[in-house]
Order: sequence, then C-alpha cells, then structure tokens
Amino acid sequence: MREQKPSIAFLGIGLMGSRQARRLLDAGYPLIAWNRSREKAEALAPLGAAVAETAADAVRSADLVVTMLENGRIVAEVVFDQGAAVAMQPGAVLVDMSSIKPAEAQDHGARLHALGVAYLDAPVSGGTVGAETGTLAIMAGGEAETFARVEEILKAMGRPTHVGPTGSGQLAKLANQIIVGVTIGAVAEALILAERGGADPAKVREALRGGFDESRVLELHGDRMVRRDFATRGRSVTHLKDIDNALDAARRLGLTDTPFATATAELLRGLLAHAGDLDHSALFAELERRNRLDA
Repeated sequence: MREQKPSIAFLGIGLMGSRQARRLLDAGYPLIAWNRSREKAEALAPLGAAVAETAADAVRSADLVVTMLENGRIVAEVVFDQGAAVAMQPGAVLVDMSSIKPAEAQDHGARLHALGVAYLDAPVSGGTVGAETGTLAIMAGGEAETFARVEEILKAMGRPTHVGPTGSGQLAKLANQIIVGVTIGAVAEALILAERGGADPAKVREALRGGFDESRVLELHGDRMVRRDFATRGRSVTHLKDIDNALDAARRLGLTDTPFATATAELLRGLLAHAGDLDHSALFAELERRNRLDA
C-alpha cells in the first residue's frame, strides 16, 4: 500500500505563496489553502486544493502548516490572534517562510513550542521565478530534528539548508538581502558610469559577464536596467523592509557600523518616495535621479 503523504495547510496565497502551493500540489501533497482574500486561495481549487474559510479551520488536521505572509506583525496576527496556533494538532510543525525579524521568529517559536507545536523559520530567496520553478533557496532555523521531518516536503519548493537554531533562517535571509541590495546598487552605479562616459551599457554588461563580477544580479537585474524594464518582480518596499530588519538585527547584536546596508536602505527609500514600488532593479533610475540624469 502506498504511504499517504503528510497533509499541508498553506496560509498566504500571494505572489510567492500561490506558486509554492502549486509546487506542493504538483508533488502530490494534500493541501488546504487559506488567504485573507479568499479568491486567491480559490484559484488553487482546480488543482486539487481545499479552501478554508479561516486560518484556524485550515490548520486543524494538518501535519505541516506553511505560512508565507507579508511581515512579522501579520504572521503573529494570523497564527496567534486568529487562533491558528491553538487549533493545530500537538506534534504538528509550523514552517514560517515569511521574511520577518529574527527576534520575532524566536518569539513565535517559543510560543508555539509551549503549545506542543514544532517550528522552523525558513525564509526564501529566488523570487517568483524560483517559486514557480521550485528552485528557491530555503534557509531554515530551528531544531535539526524538526528540519529532518520536513526536509523532503521543502525540497518540492527548492533547496532547503538548515543554518542553525530558531531565528537563524531569518538572519540568513537578511544576509542575503544585504548582498542582493548592495549588488543591485553597485551594478546600477557601474552601468550609469559606463553610459555617462559614452560606452554602451548593454555591451559593458555583456563584456563583464563571466568575470569576477558575474552574478545573478548582473545577469537578471543588469539586463532589466539596460532595457529599463522596472516592472515589479522583486518589490522595493519588501526589500526595504528586509534591509530595515537587518539594521535592527545589527543594532541588537551590537554592530554599530553597517555602511552598505544603510546606504542601500537610503537608496530604496528614495526610490519609493520618487517613483513608487517598482522592481528593486529600479535603483538604477533612483541613481539617475540623484545624478540629475533623468531629465
């Protein structure tokens, strides 16, 4: 007899969650979907998902609960204030794949542990493309035993790595966001310099590919910059939230000098103030504005 797969409740069917839930359904996992806007969850019904009216209803019989929500405040509201935590079965696992503060993850983990629920903070990197193709980098913090229990399920969504105790997944994600944000800014500044001097920025990008500065940012975001395609794929407001969380974590850890993250946050604030929530590759446009090249 074929072994029955664990049942999953997925809370948060947005740009990322909808694609991750599809990967789990494609892998054959029974899935109950919940979203504050019910129609987003209902879009998964033709693929075999059940749709719950409330977050608490979604989790009652789930072996694993996955949350993919906007920030720590909303995670706490859904999991604790709306009764999902107390509705979960003792021994079930909650994997929070949202990007929140490490201190919030530690608090959530302790509160769930007191209810007999295991917990991982497991934020992701890779954007909507990674969510759709199942190639997300998944950074998991929590007990090694808990990670081992759900590792195979996480593999349906990407490449999971256990990075340390509770809160470590969020620290890894913040490290990721600093690297990505600083690199986007560096690529933007470099291409503007090249263009200002008379070089073709598209050709400069092509010439740099394969050298020491090769990266996914140069490949993807650099291409968006030279084509001036700033349609939102990675939201600038979300990236700023993560950088601010990184700066908060740095202060809590006694780090007083964080020049690269601080500068990136300032650039993202300027972009949001003057152009709105474009793709984070639009730091290129913000640097043009600051250099008065956008006229």
